[in-house]
Amino acid sequence: MSSTVDNRSNSSTKRRTGWRIFLRPGWLLMLIAIVGFSYAAFSFLAPWQLNKDDAIVARNELIDAAFVIDPVDATEVFDADGFVDPDDEWRRVILEGRYLPEDEVLLRLRPVESQPAFHALTPFQLNSGETILVNRGFSEPLEGSIPDIIPAPTEEVSILGHVRLDEVTPPTDPFEDNGYLQVYGINTEQISELTGADLAHDYVQLSSDQPGELYAIPVPKLDRGSHLSYGFQWIAFGIMAPLGLGYFIWAEIKERRRVREEEQELIDDPEDPSAPEDLEGPSSSDAPQDQEESTPQEPPSSPRPRARYGDARPDHYRKFRQRGQERF
Repeated sequence: MSSTVDNRSNSSTKRRTGWRIFLRPGWLLMLIAIVGFSYAAFSFLAPWQLNKDDAIVARNELIDAAFVIDPVDATEVFDADGFVDPDDEWRRVILEGRYLPEDEVLLRLRPVESQPAFHALTPFQLNSGETILVNRGFSEPLEGSIPDIIPAPTEEVSILGHVRLDEVTPPTDPFEDNGYLQVYGINTEQISELTGADLAHDYVQLSSDQPGELYAIPVPKLDRGSHLSYGFQWIAFGIMAPLGLGYFIWAEIKERRRVREEEQELIDDPEDPSAPEDLEGPSSSDAPQDQEESTPQEPPSSPRPRARYGDARPDHYRKFRQRGQERF
């Protein structure tokens, strides 16, 4: 009785302290990892993809509008300090003046449609006196070396191009190779320091079929891409991770509850009573010792076979069965 009470008290103690299983290092590490992942998914990963989608949508709208609006003179888009309003990027402008090929630099290995290429960056001096950097297009490298760059015309020309915003200063320093000054980004301040030309802050990307063109840089495709779906996927992952942790906790609690119920059933099940001693017959120790020594014990005889039709009728086949047993 006392053992049953002790078992029940131990079971209730285990039931009260079962929640402490979730304070083990494995569960705590899983909790920290899932919380960190969900925080990153909602705070960094999903906004990163959604912001890229917003930027692509805004760029597509500007490109679409640039081909609807008629091109204007560059001085109407560039302000007095050479800056362009971000809402005017990709707008088509007309430049009248001449190239300054002596101040030309090369943009090194800027991919065009997934292929590395060299871009010719040539200052263009307007008739009004301002100087704007023009990306004349690209040429693919020849066996890893610099291709032959067709020089820009020196006479006065009128060109058409798209306004582009200035890039950040590249981390790699410029250098000179094969007679070309090469840079790793289109940063007008850096190029102005290298060439000595007083350039506007932003630049122009030359359109196709224009004087001085190499191979015109294609306008980006108006494709939204998959950034929106990627952003929604990160949001879904951030939601599913805590739900998965909740499922594991529920499964652990359910399994431990099942084990406790089985243990409780074993505790509550009464033990099988042992057979009474009087049904077992007298033990050999109760027999007189002298009788055991004088009378040899006979082997137990086989039980008498029951009559085929019960005790009320005689069994006429009994003697035949006995003969068969004696024979074998």
